[in-house]
Amino acid sequence: MGVSEPVNVYEAKTQLSKLIDRALAGEDVVIARSGKPMVRLVPVPVRPARRAPGSAHGQIRMPSDFDDLPEEVAAAFRGELP
Repeated sequence: MGVSEPVNVYEAKTQLSKLIDRALAGEDVVIARSGKPMVRLVPVPVRPARRAPGSAHGQIRMPSDFDDLPEEVAAAFRGELP
Protein backbone atom coordinates (compact mmCIF):
# COMPACT_ATOMS: atom_id res chain seq x y z
CA MET A 1 0.00 0.00 0.00
CA GLY A 2 1.65 3.21 1.03
CA VAL A 3 1.60 6.27 3.17
CA SER A 4 -1.76 7.59 4.32
CA GLU A 5 -2.80 10.80 6.03
CA PRO A 6 -2.19 10.81 9.80
CA VAL A 7 -5.13 9.65 11.94
CA ASN A 8 -6.01 11.71 15.01
CA VAL A 9 -5.99 10.04 18.43
CA TYR A 10 -9.78 10.11 18.85
CA GLU A 11 -10.30 8.40 15.49
CA ALA A 12 -7.57 5.89 16.32
CA LYS A 13 -9.38 4.98 19.56
CA THR A 14 -12.66 4.38 17.75
CA GLN A 15 -11.14 2.69 14.66
CA LEU A 16 -8.26 0.71 16.20
CA SER A 17 -9.26 -2.64 14.70
CA LYS A 18 -9.47 -1.17 11.20
CA LEU A 19 -6.16 0.64 11.64
CA ILE A 20 -4.50 -2.61 12.70
CA ASP A 21 -5.85 -4.31 9.57
CA ARG A 22 -4.47 -1.46 7.44
CA ALA A 23 -1.05 -1.72 9.09
CA LEU A 24 -1.01 -5.50 8.60
CA ALA A 25 -1.82 -4.93 4.94
CA GLY A 26 1.34 -2.84 4.63
CA GLU A 27 -0.08 0.65 4.94
CA ASP A 28 1.92 3.23 6.84
CA VAL A 29 -0.47 4.19 9.67
CA VAL A 30 0.55 7.31 11.62
CA ILE A 31 -1.36 8.54 14.66
CA ALA A 32 -1.32 12.28 15.34
CA ARG A 33 -2.18 14.51 18.29
CA SER A 34 -3.36 18.04 17.48
CA GLY A 35 -2.32 17.48 13.87
CA LYS A 36 1.26 16.57 14.83
CA PRO A 37 2.37 12.99 13.94
CA MET A 38 3.25 11.17 17.17
CA VAL A 39 3.47 7.39 16.59
CA ARG A 40 3.48 4.83 13.80
CA LEU A 41 1.44 1.63 13.94
CA VAL A 42 3.49 -1.27 12.57
CA PRO A 43 3.11 -5.08 12.62
CA VAL A 44 5.30 -7.13 14.93
CA PRO A 45 7.75 -9.24 12.88
CA VAL A 46 6.87 -12.92 12.86
CA ARG A 47 9.61 -15.19 14.12
CA PRO A 48 9.74 -18.93 13.64
CA ALA A 49 8.65 -20.81 16.76
CA ARG A 50 11.77 -22.99 16.62
CA ARG A 51 15.03 -22.71 14.82
CA ALA A 52 15.60 -25.09 11.94
CA PRO A 53 17.92 -27.98 12.84
CA GLY A 54 21.34 -27.41 11.33
CA SER A 55 20.79 -23.71 10.70
CA ALA A 56 24.00 -22.85 12.59
CA HIS A 57 26.05 -25.52 10.80
CA GLY A 58 29.63 -24.34 10.33
CA GLN A 59 29.20 -21.25 12.53
CA ILE A 60 30.27 -22.78 15.86
CA ARG A 61 33.71 -24.18 16.56
CA MET A 62 34.71 -26.05 19.71
CA PRO A 63 38.36 -25.93 20.75
CA SER A 64 40.17 -29.27 20.86
CA ASP A 65 40.63 -28.97 24.64
CA PHE A 66 36.94 -28.20 25.32
CA ASP A 67 36.42 -31.29 27.52
CA ASP A 68 39.67 -30.85 29.48
CA LEU A 69 39.05 -29.57 33.02
CA PRO A 70 41.75 -27.16 34.22
CA GLU A 71 43.59 -28.53 37.27
CA GLU A 72 42.71 -25.52 39.48
CA VAL A 73 39.01 -26.07 38.78
CA ALA A 74 39.29 -29.82 39.48
CA ALA A 75 41.13 -29.03 42.76
CA ALA A 76 38.33 -26.66 43.75
CA PHE A 77 35.74 -29.37 43.12
CA ARG A 78 37.76 -31.81 45.26
CA GLY A 79 37.79 -29.23 48.06
CA GLU A 80 41.54 -28.70 47.90
CA LEU A 81 41.19 -24.95 47.30
CA PRO A 82 39.25 -22.44 49.41
